Amino acid sequence: MTTLLKRLRAELVEASDPGRAPAMQAYMKSEMPFHGVPSALLKATCKRVFAGAALVDAASWRGEVLGLWRGARFREERYAAIQLSGDRRARAWQTPATLPMYRELIVTGAWWDFVDEVAARRIGPLLVGFPDKLRPLLLRWSRGADLWLRRTSIICQLHVGAACDLELMYACIEPSLASKEFFLRKAIGWALRQLARRQPDEVRRYVRAHRAELSGLSQREALKHLGPL
Repeated sequence: MTTLLKRLRAELVEASDPGRAPAMQAYMKSEMPFHGVPSALLKATCKRVFAGAALVDAASWRGEVLGLWRGARFREERYAAIQLSGDRRARAWQTPATLPMYRELIVTGAWWDFVDEVAARRIGPLLVGFPDKLRPLLLRWSRGADLWLRRTSIICQLHVGAACDLELMYACIEPSLASKEFFLRKAIGWALRQLARRQPDEVRRYVRAHRAELSGLSQREALKHLGPL
């Protein structure tokens, strides 16, 4: 256990409400237990603990993130690792060199509460900043065997706004159109629904063109704020 994890765990134990923990674990269908710390209090605790962390370079930052992640025994400790991965002091270190770390968080996290934050808040900005590096990687992930890397490739552009690479998004959706996996069908619908905020006619066009391939769930999600075609 790293020094940072020891400090964090002690603070989380102090902040915890053990009575909440079983319900939180049941909701998340998690084998890993919870301390029982509400989200807002967790963020405040992390901010306080991380303020004293010596993040002197990219290697030390990645080491601290992975130290928290790998040493975690409670789910909030992994949420904390993801929060530290987005620390403002690490802004200059958010480069393709971080991809092995983020891939580990996605593959070993293997559930939506971990994966979605990394996908949309870490991988998405990397794509905007380094498209030449990220595009081929995301295309490989979209066709690979790992469910969560596939999901990441589909939803990573949720928050990039006008910088959305539409061609890439559709290319990452295409390999999963026939999938019966709930988390992929939901991801497809979510990505399209977010696009519809800016390009409603384009989403209607895409759904019409792919109606035979898109699952009912994906179509409902895509059209949630647009109404029927």
